[in-house]
Amino acid sequence: MKVIKKLKDLYDEIHDNVRRALTEDIGAGDVTALLIPGEKALSASVISREDAVLCGVQWFEACFLTLAPETTINWFAKDGDSVQAGQKLCDIKGQAPALLTAERSALNFLQLLSAVATQTKRFVDAIVGTQAVIVDTRKTLPGLRLAQKYAVTCGGGVNHRFGLYDGILIKENHIIAAGGIKPALSKAQAIAPPDFFIQIEVESIQELEEALTAGASMVLLDNFTLDQLRDAVALIGQQAGEGVILEASGNVTLENVRQIAETRVDRISVGSITKNVQAVDLSMRFV
Repeated sequence: MKVIKKLKDLYDEIHDNVRRALTEDIGAGDVTALLIPGEKALSASVISREDAVLCGVQWFEACFLTLAPETTINWFAKDGDSVQAGQKLCDIKGQAPALLTAERSALNFLQLLSAVATQTKRFVDAIVGTQAVIVDTRKTLPGLRLAQKYAVTCGGGVNHRFGLYDGILIKENHIIAAGGIKPALSKAQAIAPPDFFIQIEVESIQELEEALTAGASMVLLDNFTLDQLRDAVALIGQQAGEGVILEASGNVTLENVRQIAETRVDRISVGSITKNVQAVDLSMRFV
């Protein structure tokens, strides 16, 4: 499974994200910025208005440096750090027009990615002491998948597959089209490269039994009740299915995630950490 190991792995992605964001916002030119003399220098600070997990530093910086490479940014926290309401995150100095033009795009990245990291951390904290991990999904904002998946790791979560190209997840419609669980798994096992994981979704204990009999090693338990999850874990033990990974999915909330984790599943996938995010409240104050 592909994993973002280092921020430098995202260098091209960051600059592509920023280029598209600036192009979208500036278009033919920032007309309002013409009010400010080009040689005028400004200083600014970014303040967090709420407790959060910081994420998106490189995206934020790239917005300013793309327009004015001489801009200087001094950070007082880094990606993955917990910050408090009222905390200063960074100081910025540079040409006034560039700072004003890049401000919105830069804050958009920092607020969004910090929101993903913050929400992920809430789920991670909720299951501390269990064997489960919080896993993301493909329910990401179009064009920002790698950025959001990086933010998940800053919040302590784990990345699932990055797209349709680096793993096989056999869902209900694939099973129907293939003619059943066994033929779907057999075909997947035949076509999968050595470094691919193969996961199959099941909706009942009976389907789980079919999947295990067909040789499944990674199973997604879709919308199982807590009792069904416990039965699934017990079934794996009864069948001596060492190495079989069970992942719970569907209607996972902060209110029920610990109960799900205590059933002793291995993974809990949560689409809301990248899909239903509320931007962290950040303020950029000019001096």
